[in-house]
Amino acid sequence: MSMKLGMIESAWFGTKIDPITGVKLAKEIGFDTYDIYHDPRMTPIKERKKLRETLEEVGLKCVAMTTACPSITDINPTIRRFSIGWIKEQLDLGYDLGCDKMVIALGEYIWEKQVIKPEEQWSWAVEAIREIGDYAKDLDMQIAIELEPFKLSLINSIDAMIKFLDDVGHPAVKANADVSHLHLIRAPPEDLKRLGDRIIHVHFSDNNGKVHGDLPPGRGNAPLKEYLKILKEIGYNGAISIELEFCPIPDKVIDWVKEAYTATAKMMDELKIRE
Repeated sequence: MSMKLGMIESAWFGTKIDPITGVKLAKEIGFDTYDIYHDPRMTPIKERKKLRETLEEVGLKCVAMTTACPSITDINPTIRRFSIGWIKEQLDLGYDLGCDKMVIALGEYIWEKQVIKPEEQWSWAVEAIREIGDYAKDLDMQIAIELEPFKLSLINSIDAMIKFLDDVGHPAVKANADVSHLHLIRAPPEDLKRLGDRIIHVHFSDNNGKVHGDLPPGRGNAPLKEYLKILKEIGYNGAISIELEFCPIPDKVIDWVKEAYTATAKMMDELKIRE
């Protein structure tokens, strides 16, 4: 069994680390892969070129784009159409950078599930992701849906994830397993077996089991090593991407990232799962 250890560039957000320096630092620290969190409309063509060249230069594989798109279920059809187009632009950027997939976090039911029927918002998300799945498939990419641990999130449980993937019914649309989020909803590691080979990407961080944290492993109480054991058991063979948002002391962000890398690498080495 072989997995790779990666990080999401959002760890650098709110610090003095620019996107290009972030790539170089990730490689220096020892990461195998990198996830991009870029808005294509705020990424000038020269920056795209430099980003692609830097990833190639240091030999760091960009495995995924990551985005949050709550507007995909907006009440206004025009906003929904814009959101779908915006995600397609991100897929284009990801394709240019050599990404295999895009992780998408959907939004929440508005107005506490009143006024608009929850089933209707759900259907908007299903239809949108099905269209996005078609676009991704044409680029030889995949979509990984993220489970969000909040009360009104569309996808906030393993059951909801399974139902959503079934309703979308698209071969290019699968699941992202964020173990920190699973811990917050009290989903034990064994629950990963219910998703099985539908898991195509993993986000990895810690929290106290009560509040969303995205902390370096070891700073919370999530059973992170147990989640890794189950991923090994079900045959997951992709990246374990560390997600850190946001460093409480921006000037210490490099130490923050190194701490997360060291703790995760140790667990992966002990389980003999890192390539």
